[in-house]
Amino acid sequence: MVDYSKWKEIEISDDEDDTHPNIDTPSLFRWRHQARIDRMEERKREKESFEQSKLMHKKKLEEVEVKLKEAETTGGDVESLKKAMAEILLEGDKLVKKEKELQAKEKVTPWNVDTISNPGFTKTVINKKSETKKEELTEEERERRMKQFIKENEKILKQYGMLRKFDDSQRFLQEHPQLICEDTANYLVIWCINLEMEEKKTLSQHVAHQCICMQYILELSKQLSVDPRACVASFFTNIQNAEPEYKASFDDELRAFKERVSRRAKEKLEGLIKEQEEEERQARLGPGGLDPVEVFDSLPSELKECFEKQDIPLLQETIAKMPHDEAAYHMKRCVDSGLWLPEGGKKQEDEAGSEEKQESEPNGDEEKV
Repeated sequence: MVDYSKWKEIEISDDEDDTHPNIDTPSLFRWRHQARIDRMEERKREKESFEQSKLMHKKKLEEVEVKLKEAETTGGDVESLKKAMAEILLEGDKLVKKEKELQAKEKVTPWNVDTISNPGFTKTVINKKSETKKEELTEEERERRMKQFIKENEKILKQYGMLRKFDDSQRFLQEHPQLICEDTANYLVIWCINLEMEEKKTLSQHVAHQCICMQYILELSKQLSVDPRACVASFFTNIQNAEPEYKASFDDELRAFKERVSRRAKEKLEGLIKEQEEEERQARLGPGGLDPVEVFDSLPSELKECFEKQDIPLLQETIAKMPHDEAAYHMKRCVDSGLWLPEGGKKQEDEAGSEEKQESEPNGDEEKV
């Protein structure tokens, strides 16, 4: 037998039934139609908000699990992490209950002329094609594509990074949909680190906010399996009308991102300083490949005093008093580092004598005279 129960409650068309002669029929029909659309939009927003909550819950659960494993290995604060895990699991139970409520609500929602049937030949393949192409790109191709993307869009990328209001960001992204991609998020991350290295912390933290917004849009598109450009309005609606827990989760992610940026900027600065110090060290290496600064620091105090005063007789006297092996060891290191030039005096005398000889010899013009 055929089950006809699902056909019992179907909302009729907005203009199907008869109305009283004193009622403005077109206005009534328009009102019914708008009310039905508003109800559908409200259900859609509720579903999207729930999906976002599920996403954030999953992310928080994974982060706490990782931290708990690290704490058990390194001896961290395990108890507080277990407590946080219990709270997250309790939140998960509430989400499961909420999901069942939404499913039950959707099941009893009457069909109408818009939901009673679906297009039979509509197929969206934009996301799948994009993901496949991305997987096939090599590192060199990705780097070349990103450089080209930045070259073409750097001006508007900086404009987006400087925006401060959600409404302005939404409008700007809808006007420039080419920015809704991974390359924009990557550019903003690099910009944040550079600003932090330049000690422009306020600007860096603001750009970090715009970066997290972009990452949320991209993550939402992955969860819903739709084109990222279709998630812009949904994200900005959710973040502005979000529940306190959702907003707190966004703020936590933003705070963690700022900490990662600050840490990365510090690491890069330390690396640059070490690189510069190594270049300076290589530049001052002596003929034997030793660093004169390191060699000088390793000398006995009496030898240091001789080099500081540049007193040759005192140096000769000090070396004569030292054991032969120790004196030979230190003087060889001084020669290899360039602190002591055995031929230095002789070369200077030769150069001075050469100059005096040139001055005493007449040139061709004087002979002619």
